[in-house]
Amino acid sequence: MSTDLSPSTTTGSDPRPAALLARMTLEEKLAQLVGLWEGRDHAADTDTDGDVAPMQDSMQSGHAGFDSFARDGLGQLTRVFGTAPVEPADGLTHLADRQRRLGAATRLRIPAVVHEECLTGLAAWRATTFPAPPSWGAAFDPGLVEEMAAAIGTTMAGLGVHQGLAPVLDVVRDARWGRVEECIGEDPYLVGTIGTAYVRGLQSAGVVATLKHFVGYSASQSGRNLAPVHAGPRELADVLLPPFEMAVLDGGAGSVMNSYAEVDGLPVAADAGLLTGVLRDRWGFTGTVVADYFSIAFLHTLHGTAGDLGAAAEQALVAGIDVELPTGTAYLEPLAERVRSGGLPEHVVDRAVLRVLEQKAHLGLLDDGAAARAADQATARAAAPVDLDPPEHRAIAARLAEQSVVLLHDDGALPLAPGTRRIAVLGPNADDPAALMGCYSFANHVLPQHPGTELGLDVPTVLEALRHERPGAELVHVRGCDVDTSDRSGFDAAVRAAADSDLAVVVAGDRAGLFGRGTSGEGCDTDTLELPGVQREFVEAVLDGGTPVVLVLLTGRPYVLDWALARCAAVVQAFFPGQEGAGAVAGVLSGRINPSGRLPVSLPRSAGAQPYSYLHPRLGAASPVTAIDTAPVRPFGFGLSYTRFSHSDLRIDRARVPTDGAFTVTCRVRNDGDRAGADVVQLYGTDTVASVTRPQRALLGYARVPLEPGAAADVVFDVPARRLALHDRRMCHVVEPGAVELFVGTSCTDPVLHGAVELVGPVHEVRVTDRRIVDVRVVPC
Repeated sequence: MSTDLSPSTTTGSDPRPAALLARMTLEEKLAQLVGLWEGRDHAADTDTDGDVAPMQDSMQSGHAGFDSFARDGLGQLTRVFGTAPVEPADGLTHLADRQRRLGAATRLRIPAVVHEECLTGLAAWRATTFPAPPSWGAAFDPGLVEEMAAAIGTTMAGLGVHQGLAPVLDVVRDARWGRVEECIGEDPYLVGTIGTAYVRGLQSAGVVATLKHFVGYSASQSGRNLAPVHAGPRELADVLLPPFEMAVLDGGAGSVMNSYAEVDGLPVAADAGLLTGVLRDRWGFTGTVVADYFSIAFLHTLHGTAGDLGAAAEQALVAGIDVELPTGTAYLEPLAERVRSGGLPEHVVDRAVLRVLEQKAHLGLLDDGAAARAADQATARAAAPVDLDPPEHRAIAARLAEQSVVLLHDDGALPLAPGTRRIAVLGPNADDPAALMGCYSFANHVLPQHPGTELGLDVPTVLEALRHERPGAELVHVRGCDVDTSDRSGFDAAVRAAADSDLAVVVAGDRAGLFGRGTSGEGCDTDTLELPGVQREFVEAVLDGGTPVVLVLLTGRPYVLDWALARCAAVVQAFFPGQEGAGAVAGVLSGRINPSGRLPVSLPRSAGAQPYSYLHPRLGAASPVTAIDTAPVRPFGFGLSYTRFSHSDLRIDRARVPTDGAFTVTCRVRNDGDRAGADVVQLYGTDTVASVTRPQRALLGYARVPLEPGAAADVVFDVPARRLALHDRRMCHVVEPGAVELFVGTSCTDPVLHGAVELVGPVHEVRVTDRRIVDVRVVPC
């Protein structure tokens, strides 16, 4: 199937959507614009409680049952598999019943689109949990992320799921924000290329990808969830929008979800300039825009731009939101009343309905007998064994986890020496499988609402993985402290265990959760970037005992670690590496795996330095006129290896480049060490003079290069001049003539090879057809 799931492929060629629209009553039209979140445990046939979406308990009003709610049809079914821990067969049976009823009891017999969360894999019980998005960024490997997303899409399509609510393309702006763990990184090009790869992978399986959260969400005030955003139009255009543009135009994403944010006082859910002007008029997007959960009602209850649900519905529909999720709160009777009263022309409803029907046509849901066929397929699948965690998916999860582990510091303690016989494995995350997984994993998103329910997956902990990795060593485990309490009662036992050992491995970090029920995740923002609870105090107590300490961090965000880098023998960072992550961490400690991850976010110096991005202009750098040092402890792109790489022979194919042209940068990378490893070659560029202030450096392109000992390769970057575009004083998107400094480095602050080009010719106004991607080739020498 084509990866382009936006209905532009069917508009004008398939007459069915328009013909169907002409037959529909107003009630039938509105039914196609809403979802239904039943909130049922299909196995137990009981209601489920607890928030897994913002203000769910207050926003999710009751309904009179499926038949009544969907009597005129239904646009979407919300999280059939991802609301409660149901066996796949039970979910399939429930889905079959719902699609069968839509085919038999509604006049038009149109099946519903089924959507699920899928950020770290399908968020369903017993489904493979992959690494969280910062790990995708740390791997710098779009091809592997595309492979992962294709595997996720295959699982979803096999269950009759049509749409996935991922990827998240928010660019990290403030490490205090709880949803950093859902983001790929702080560089828009890295986010865009990795996110586009995810879109291609998911849609290759026939599942619509939904880009989240369009736009500005991650720039919220003080790093708070659901807070105002004060980003200026240039920051929005040059930093926050490009990943979405890439995923729409280069990835063919079929759906977009609005941000909860209000940008400069205007809620995105009611911003026609973004949802229509940018997304559709400028980029030509023709897919569906779906509401983030309850965000249309929030125009009334949170933002105060609408006096009631009818006004909220009108604002959102006019702005460009086609489908209300997770359920119908504003787009049914409140919106119907606006139309009946003459306050809203029905053609505005028709516009959204046509987009929905076109996408359903592309998905095969308008074919004759589609509802009955969907029901029969679900019934047949329920009758056979369903494996949501096959070995081949676990293998992909393991590879991605292995590539994403970042070695931040090593004074020679790693890899573990063969003679290390007794190891104290300490810390709150050493023997906790949930510590490996993010907030949008089923384990941490839904299962906490169902105490006593088993995890449903085989997830080795770091302790178990180390036992497997070092079978001859004696491992002594003491938890020592909790992730986020002040309990110090376990300190003494842990310090004694470390004192009696050759080495202490302390596994610390986060516990993912929702709305304050964790230290990382949606609604789990922080006003400090110290490790949660008493974890720093615990690590320092172990260090004071004199035993060498290897600190392993399983986190969703970067923390302040200058103290640990100064005192620990080694520091290893893993960003919620998924169910196979413990093996990756243990493999790095033992030396079986050569670490190759690079930081997708800067390692902050302090919470007071937030918000921070390496993409700051000259005025944002360290300065003698302020006492605050904002320089990160470890920069974007940083990561150590057990081998040595050298970079040489920088070649640029031309010194003068037309502003609408391209240039090629080539360099050679060699593995000078005695073991295989992978380098991430990073190309940066800097405008020396521009009409507006520019970042001191910005990532232009990157390449992950695996090399055997002594091997070398040429890395060839074909860079379109558009990679140096900016929004000028008129807010026009242009490439300006002038000098550009280039460097190849091991991070954004560690240049190794220097070069320059001069952009020449008139100011070039960027077109959407201009190439956005740097083509990269790796040529073995």
